[in-house]
Amino acid sequence: MTLVGLDDTDSRERGMCTTYVATRIAAAVAAAGGRVTERRLVRLNPAVEWKTRGNAALCLETDLARDRALDLAAAEIEALAAVEDPRTSPGLVVAAGPANAVPDPVADFARRALRERIDPADARDLIGELGYRHRGWDGGRGVVGALAAVGAGRAFADWTYEHIVYRELDRCGTPRQVDRESVFDAARAAYPDVWDTVDRIEDEPVCVPSAPGPILYGIRGDDAETVRAVAADIESEPVEREATFLTNQGTDAHLRPGRVGAVADGRAYRVEGVVDDGPETRTGGHVHLTIRDGDDRLPCVAFEPTKRFRDRVRELRPGDRVTVCGEVGRGTLKLEKFALREPVTIERVVPTCPDCERSMESAGRDQGYRCRDCGTAASDRVTRALDRQLDRGWYEVPPCARRHVAKPLIRGGFDAPVHPER
Repeated sequence: MTLVGLDDTDSRERGMCTTYVATRIAAAVAAAGGRVTERRLVRLNPAVEWKTRGNAALCLETDLARDRALDLAAAEIEALAAVEDPRTSPGLVVAAGPANAVPDPVADFARRALRERIDPADARDLIGELGYRHRGWDGGRGVVGALAAVGAGRAFADWTYEHIVYRELDRCGTPRQVDRESVFDAARAAYPDVWDTVDRIEDEPVCVPSAPGPILYGIRGDDAETVRAVAADIESEPVEREATFLTNQGTDAHLRPGRVGAVADGRAYRVEGVVDDGPETRTGGHVHLTIRDGDDRLPCVAFEPTKRFRDRVRELRPGDRVTVCGEVGRGTLKLEKFALREPVTIERVVPTCPDCERSMESAGRDQGYRCRDCGTAASDRVTRALDRQLDRGWYEVPPCARRHVAKPLIRGGFDAPVHPER
C-alpha cells in the first residue's frame, strides 16, 4: 500500500479545494489501473494564520507503487493548485505502507499539527529520516499538512464522515444552485446521524459553502451510507463528481487540557475555572467575561457570529464553576462551547423594607441600610435565591458558527447533560 498526503492547494480568494484535488488524484489512480481504498480528510490547527477556512489536508491510501503514485499526484497538483495566490504553498508526501503502520514519530507529528504551529523544516527533516518521497511548490509549506495527513490514521481514534459533492469547474465563482427545501427536508429526516447540515434558527443551509471553490455541498455525519443518502436527496445544479471522506471533523481533536494562567496563543484548550468578571456585551456585539483559578485569570469572548450562543454566555454569573473550550489568541480564549458545572444559586442584594417593600438605601459607610420613609433598618445585605435561566451542562455555538473540527453536542460522549443547537 501507498499513502499520498497533500495540502495547501487552495486559495481564499481564487478558490480551488484540496479535497477536490484529492478526488482528481483518485481518478488518475483509477485510470492508471490502481485502486484507492481510503480517502481521509484531516482538519489541522484552526489557529494557524495562513490557513484557508477549514485548514484541511488529505491522504489517499492506494495500491499503486510509491513512485507511480507520486508522479500522478504531482501532475494533478501542478494542473489544479491555486499557486497564483502568494499564500498558496502546496506540499506532497508519499509513503509506503498502510495508514495503521506509520511510525510513531509520524503519528505524533499529526497530533502536533492539529494543536501547534510547526515549521516546515521540521516536516522535511522527519521526511528525510524516514525516506519518504515529497514535492513542494512555491515554498512547499504544505508538506506540514501532507505529512500530518499521512500520520493521521494512527494519530486519532474518533472519526466521522463527509460526503462532498462538486460542481462543474466552469461554474465556480457563480451563485450555487441548491434547492433549500430539499436540503432542510433531507437534514430533518437524517438528524441526529447527520449533523451541521442546516441551522434551523438562522434558516441557513450551512452545508452549502460561500467560498468560490468547486464544492457544491458537503454532508457530515457518523455513518458513510447515511451521508451519501442525504446528499442524494438534495436537488441542485449538475454535479461533476462526488466522494466520501473519513475525517476528524466533529471530534474536538484540537482541544488539549489547559489551566487558567498556563495557556498559549495559537492553541486550543479545555479549561476549568470560576467566572470572575461577569459577561459584558461590548462594541460589535461580542460578549466578554473572565474566569479565574486562584490568582490567575483568563479572558474569554463569544464573538458576534456565534449568534444565540452569546445569550447562553450572558446567563453566566460570577461564582459559576465552568469548563470553557476554544482557541487562545492574544491571551483571550475564543469560546466554542462551555459547560456550567456548579451554578451560583443565591445572590446578596440590598434589603427590602418590610413595610413599604421598596429597596432600602445605604445609611453610610459600615452603617448598614435604612428606609428613609419608614425608618426601618438592616445591618447588611441579604441573600435571595437566583432565578437562573441556565441549566447545568454543555452549551455550544450554533451550526452556522461551528468550526469543522469542533464536536457537536448531539454526537454524545460528554461528561454532563447537553443542550444541542440545530
